[in-house]
Amino acid sequence: ADKVYFLPVNIPFVEEVLKREKPDGLILSMGGQTALNIGVELEQSGILEKYGVKVLGTSVESIIATEDRGLFMDKLNEIDEKV
Repeated sequence: ADKVYFLPVNIPFVEEVLKREKPDGLILSMGGQTALNIGVELEQSGILEKYGVKVLGTSVESIIATEDRGLFMDKLNEIDEKV
């Protein structure tokens, strides 16, 4: 990274960094639970699309599916994995 930001990790601050830095993509799976939560919120609110930012690595859909126990169980059942 060329710059390091010491800011709260919430939507307004992250959006400001996206606006200023114009990244091509974000890796949500490298920042713990906070990054996962903010990443899902950024995607669902349309902020990532607004700034043309792609999610690299684990998709937002996969993050949502694994965070929700019911959805996760459904996904396991789809591949005939014992639950």
